[in-house]
Amino acid sequence: MFNRNRFLRSIAAIASISLATGCSLFSDGGGDDQGPIVVGTTSAPSTLDPAASWDGSWELFRNVYQTLLSYSEGSTAPEPDAAEECSFTDTSNTTYSCELREGLKFSDGGKLDAEAVKYSVDRILKIKADTGPWGLLGSLERVETRGDRQVLFHLKTPDATFPFVLATPALSIVDPDEYPADKLREDDGHIDGSGPYTLDSYSENDKAVLVRNEQYKGSAERRNSAVTIRYFQDSASMVKALRDKRIDVTYRGLAADDVVSLQIKNESAGLQLVEGSGMDISYVVFNPKDAWAGKTAVRKAVAQIVDRGAIAHKIYKDTVDPLYSMVPTGLTGHTTAYFDTFGDPDAEQARKILEEAGITETVPLTFWYTTDRYGSETAVVFKELKRQLEASGLFTITLKSRPWKTYVAGYQKGEYQVFGRGWSPDFPDPDNFIAPFVGNENALGTPYPATEITGTLLPRSRRESDRGQVVRDFEEAQRLLVEDARLLPLWQGKQYVAASEDISGGAQALDPSSIMMMWQLHRKTSW
Repeated sequence: MFNRNRFLRSIAAIASISLATGCSLFSDGGGDDQGPIVVGTTSAPSTLDPAASWDGSWELFRNVYQTLLSYSEGSTAPEPDAAEECSFTDTSNTTYSCELREGLKFSDGGKLDAEAVKYSVDRILKIKADTGPWGLLGSLERVETRGDRQVLFHLKTPDATFPFVLATPALSIVDPDEYPADKLREDDGHIDGSGPYTLDSYSENDKAVLVRNEQYKGSAERRNSAVTIRYFQDSASMVKALRDKRIDVTYRGLAADDVVSLQIKNESAGLQLVEGSGMDISYVVFNPKDAWAGKTAVRKAVAQIVDRGAIAHKIYKDTVDPLYSMVPTGLTGHTTAYFDTFGDPDAEQARKILEEAGITETVPLTFWYTTDRYGSETAVVFKELKRQLEASGLFTITLKSRPWKTYVAGYQKGEYQVFGRGWSPDFPDPDNFIAPFVGNENALGTPYPATEITGTLLPRSRRESDRGQVVRDFEEAQRLLVEDARLLPLWQGKQYVAASEDISGGAQALDPSSIMMMWQLHRKTSW
């Protein structure tokens, strides 16, 4: 395949730029002539190809690839980005049309047209990578182009959430000349996109250097010239780098102890910490094919014992909140279904649940967790789960762990009895906290038919454009999930951005899915 990037080298000039003064939770901002803003995170990309990613890689993708729709500052509704305008063309929400902006180009100068959009979507469904986001496109029947600028999405069934899907980095537009149609692109450290930045250089698990994309045409108003993302293995080393002024901002992976220390004035001189509500959740999955985890009584007994309050307070120092349903607080249809059903932790009640199912012996379970994805507290959380369950006298728990890449392969093959997962929303709608986990093909690799949810509740809710009208459907879906107890929510996170005191825009940089829009960050010019 001819690769234009081997011959066309994009030149990114890092220069001082004039920034408009605006409202910021940190402070007003201005010009930046002190080099790139350096952002630290513990969530490194697992891949550079959007067709292979349904994970934290989206943090990078949001900034270097472009999507038809995106989010402007403070908005929770998708708005045009690569598109000039988008809308459903029928009252049944089955045909969605987007008109592209004129003159769109990829960062190397190649033409970005309707065919490139269709190509990008089609390859996701054709490749159907194990770790890919094809599950988000379950309602899509086909993509049609009309001329260079119009793209039509024909849906199998009504789906009012489809615009949210188009706004996810999963639907990043790729250059057809650089990304194979039927296989993943080899991770060569390069990205060919059309987003606000280009990827100037990339070192896996080390750093990504982003520079301004001069070809970009979209809605992002860039307030800096360049950003370098540094990837850390743990929160402690990341916060040390912040204190030592080797990085300017930290996001994702701040440990509870570090958040607490940053909240103490005499320990955070020269730094600032912004706290906001978040929608990231942590939960446990039971494998229904396992002899023990497949028993409803075993799952309900675990649910009856687990003390979420202890986890939130003892381990996370109240930097997370206990979660009692898969739909987090702040979204339409949120309930406390698990608490309503099981109440406070009660070992004797758990014993009755097991005995009524004829289970009188101690139940052996192996809990799996990943060592490098959800923060340094993960291992401690699973030790606490082991302590709580074994203290009841009803369970013997074995703990095992793997790095993320091999961990994913293991749960997709059904190797684990019980395993931990985290979920950052693809988009801010209750549908996205239920639909990905049910159905015969889901994000967990464990088929979960849930026929009433997949056959009635979700389809009915997707016909409703006014998402405030879907409360009853999602309340019922959560009740059914608790009845089966295959997904056990643990906690809901909060958003924390720590930064040097000369950085502005941290609060505005988070989109509704808690992905950082790096272009919002900028340095102060006056004190």
